[in-house]
Amino acid sequence: MRPSSPVFADAFSAGVTSQGLDVIRIGLASTDLLYFAAGKLNFPGAMFTASHNPAEYNGIKLCLSGARPIGRESGLLTIERFVNEGSPIDFRSVGTERSEDMLSAYVEHLLTLVDLSDIRPLKIVIDAGNGMAGHTAPAVFARLNCEVIPIFFELDGTFPNHEANPIDPKNLKDLQKAVKKYKADIGLAFDGDADRCFLVDENGELVNPSTLTALIASRELKKSPGANIIYNLISSRAVVEIVEEAGGKAIRSRVGHSYIKKLMADTGAVFGGEHSGHFYFRDFWRADSGMLAALHAIAALGEVDTNLSKLLKPFSRYIASGEINSEVADALSSMAEIEAIYGPAAGNEVDHLDGLTVSGDTWWFNVRASNTEPLLRLNVEAKTQARMEKIRDEVLATIRG
Repeated sequence: MRPSSPVFADAFSAGVTSQGLDVIRIGLASTDLLYFAAGKLNFPGAMFTASHNPAEYNGIKLCLSGARPIGRESGLLTIERFVNEGSPIDFRSVGTERSEDMLSAYVEHLLTLVDLSDIRPLKIVIDAGNGMAGHTAPAVFARLNCEVIPIFFELDGTFPNHEANPIDPKNLKDLQKAVKKYKADIGLAFDGDADRCFLVDENGELVNPSTLTALIASRELKKSPGANIIYNLISSRAVVEIVEEAGGKAIRSRVGHSYIKKLMADTGAVFGGEHSGHFYFRDFWRADSGMLAALHAIAALGEVDTNLSKLLKPFSRYIASGEINSEVADALSSMAEIEAIYGPAAGNEVDHLDGLTVSGDTWWFNVRASNTEPLLRLNVEAKTQARMEKIRDEVLATIRG
C-alpha cells in the first residue's frame, strides 16, 4: 500500500517477463500472503514492501519456491552479481503475466492450522497501522466468533497515524487506549506488511513476544509431542524452560528469518519464535505469519474462561529490558571491552553465536552490532526488575563510556 509500490511491481513484472519467465500478480498482499502463494503454488515470490520502515522507504522481499528464504548467503549475493554482470541463464524470448486473487485461499489455509470452531465470543481491537493487515484481517476475522474494533484499517503508505512498527512502544499507545476504552479481551498490532504481530492484554499492558512464543510452543507440542522448537538467542529463558517442561527440545538460533527458516528445515522443527514478533510455522512452509500467531493467541484465550493476563502469567517468568541501541565508533572493540569485564574472568558463561552473549545465574545479556548502522543493540533479562536494571545500567555505562 506504499505509494511507490505499484510502479515498482509493474517494472519488476515487466523485467521478469522480458527475460522469458511468467508472472502471477496477486495484487495487494501481506508478506505472509506472499509466502502462502509461494508455498501453495510452489513458485518463487517477490513482495514490494519496506515492512515497518517509514513511508519514504521501499524494497523487495524475495523467496524461493515453496516460500524458502533468500538471505545474504543464500541468494542475495548471487542476485547482486547477476545485476552487475548479467545473468548467465538463457531464457526463452518473452513471458506472460496474469492475475490471481489468493486471499480467500490464504484464509482457508490459516483456519485449517488453528481450531477456532468452538471458542467463546471475544472482543478484539486490531491496529493495522494503515498497513496490510487492513486488507487481510477483515477476511480472516469475518470467519471468527468475535467482535472486531478496527483501528487504522485504511490502507495508507504515508502512515498518517503512527509508524507501522509495533516493536516501538510509542506506536502501541492507540491500541492500549482502545483496549481499555472498549473493555476488549485482547488487542492485536500488526506491522506494515503484517508478518509480525504484537499483543496487548485486557489491562492495556504490552505482552512480551517471548511470552507468545512460549504459549504457541506449548500448543504446538500438544499436537507434536517431543518436537523441536526454535528460539532466537534474545528470547526469554522462559521459552527454553517451558519447551523442556512440555517435553520438547529447544534449539537456539541467530537473529534473522533466513537463519531460523534454515534451522527449522535442518531440524524439522514445528515452530520458531523471535523477540521481534516474528513467528514461524512448519505447516506454513516454515515461513513467518503474524496472522497465524494472532489466531493461536485467540484460540488459546477463547478455549478458557479467564482473561489474557491470567492465561499468560505462567509463560512470563523474567524481566526484560527490551532492545536498547547505542551509537558506537567501533562495535567490535566495544564488545571486546564488555567481554573483558563481564566474561569468563568474572565467572560468567560467554558465547558468540550472534554478537556477544553473557550468562549469569539468574540473568543474561546480549550485545549485537547493527548490520546497517553504527549501533550496538543491547538486550538484558533477569529474574527481578532490580537485577535487570543493575546489569542494564552497568553494561550501558561501559558501551557509552
